[in-house]
Amino acid sequence: MSNGCPGNGEVTVVIGDDLVAEIEIHRPPNNFFDLDLIGELATAIGELDERDDCRAAVLCSEGKHFCAGANLNARRDATGDGGERHLYDEAVRLFDTKTPIVAAVQGAAVGGGLGLALMPDFRVACPEARFSANFARLGFVQGFGLTVTLPRLVGRQRAMEMFYTGRRVKGEEALRIGLCDDLVPLDQVRVRARELAREIAISAPLAVRSIREMMRGRLAAEIRGATDHEKAEQNRLRQTADFAEGVRAMTERRPPRFVGA
Repeated sequence: MSNGCPGNGEVTVVIGDDLVAEIEIHRPPNNFFDLDLIGELATAIGELDERDDCRAAVLCSEGKHFCAGANLNARRDATGDGGERHLYDEAVRLFDTKTPIVAAVQGAAVGGGLGLALMPDFRVACPEARFSANFARLGFVQGFGLTVTLPRLVGRQRAMEMFYTGRRVKGEEALRIGLCDDLVPLDQVRVRARELAREIAISAPLAVRSIREMMRGRLAAEIRGATDHEKAEQNRLRQTADFAEGVRAMTERRPPRFVGA
């Protein structure tokens, strides 16, 4: 095994002799993300794009959950105040990479974590996994390009139902509706994700990249358009009493009491 781009320790990349890289997030147990983490992921995958010894990758996380969402305390990162890059600018960079990726999803892929889980080409999950677009339960709207990616996988009607209700979709249902591509026991998630990545890696690399480009089409451009609208609506709704109540209710582990203001 050879180390690729280890970053600052929160994202590590290890490339195997099988031409498969393992990209691992290290913020256990919940793996909440912020602008720095998403930027580091985008840079790491972008570097893999230029390597001849990597033809596919597995995206995985240390700990109980794949990604339980954004760090809601990182308000500066989320809004891009002060002329900084917005978190969703880094998300667009992720979607603009070229390496085929298989996500290994254990535990929660919730909110922005669902957005991160839908960036890869494939998802391997387990019965314990749960997927949720819980934004409306927090008093604001979806982000991370989910406006584009979720309907692509599950259809417009089911995506709207997930957005409106924020309900949890467990592993078995996720497989049935297309949110994941394979379902295996928890201790086999990474193993199966690597097997799939290895199957991709033995195909002709130029052909795979060409197929990927044709199948994904203008996805990165669509994500940029969607995130521009998503972040504008999120910034507006962050000023509402309902958003404050949604975050407070989540922290206090109780049902929110929204007033529509």
